[in-house]
Amino acid sequence: MLILAAMLTGFALDLLFGDPAWLPHPVVIMGKVISRYERSLRPRFPRTPRGELLSGAMLAVSLPLLCFGLSFAVCRLARLLHPAAELAVQTFWCAQSLAARGLAEESGKVCDALRAGDLPAARSAVARIVGRDVEHLDEEGVAKAAVETVAENASDGVAAPLLYMALGGAPLALFYKAINTMDSMLGYRNDRYLYFGRAAARLDDAANWLPSRIAALFWVAAAALTGQDAAGAFRIWRRDARRHQSPNAGQTESACAGSLGIQLGGEAWYFGKRVEKNTLGDARRSCEPEDILRADRMMICANVLLLLTCAALRFAFVRMPG
Repeated sequence: MLILAAMLTGFALDLLFGDPAWLPHPVVIMGKVISRYERSLRPRFPRTPRGELLSGAMLAVSLPLLCFGLSFAVCRLARLLHPAAELAVQTFWCAQSLAARGLAEESGKVCDALRAGDLPAARSAVARIVGRDVEHLDEEGVAKAAVETVAENASDGVAAPLLYMALGGAPLALFYKAINTMDSMLGYRNDRYLYFGRAAARLDDAANWLPSRIAALFWVAAAALTGQDAAGAFRIWRRDARRHQSPNAGQTESACAGSLGIQLGGEAWYFGKRVEKNTLGDARRSCEPEDILRADRMMICANVLLLLTCAALRFAFVRMPG
């Protein structure tokens, strides 16, 4: 019951307060550790594809296990002090593992700048939440980039950590966040990370495979509840999810495109290079700033539904006899 309480309370805290800048955040600490690991490991291995694969694999395995071990030990120590202390620790970390409010707030700033007709401000705002180059984006491109990142992070920023914490509390959620943070920092197909980041990227693919598909189904349900096109979401998800370069990101992105009746994907720029990505959805209309807010509403609704489902299943499991 403690994990159930921590999960529910942590989700509520994230929606209410997000991630205050003055609080130390585990992902920031993970990022610093990843950078130090990289600087330390790379010189110790040959500068060959095999050497970089091996050093990257050592990082990909060790960091999630370290995060899980440390957080599990802290929770156990807190339990020895008092059950309420463990509940507080688990709740705090559960809240920090989720990113619903932060995602909605940051994407909302993009919408506000676009509504004001301030393209430079909109580009600056969207640069905070996407990994692509933004100087080439026009107004529709900025809106599409924001919608895409809301849809993708609805899965790996909210649904996936929620599912992991439902299974194993805050330690398992932080285990997942370590994997996802490594992928966001190292999982690039460029000269620097093509081999060093490959293990982290593959591990993230595996960790997100099931959560991304569950998230897409709940996105379809959320489309129905928020007045969007649920039938279109399901149809485009089934048709286009596998067209994405990532085996997982296309799940919620395609459902989002179908629910809004827009087309996502296409041309993007990364590190100064133009990349032509497959498109998702049908361009029944242009993407507009309000689509960002529509995506935010579906993202929150989908994950509230997922939270309630996880809570009901965990409560039923805990109440099972024997």
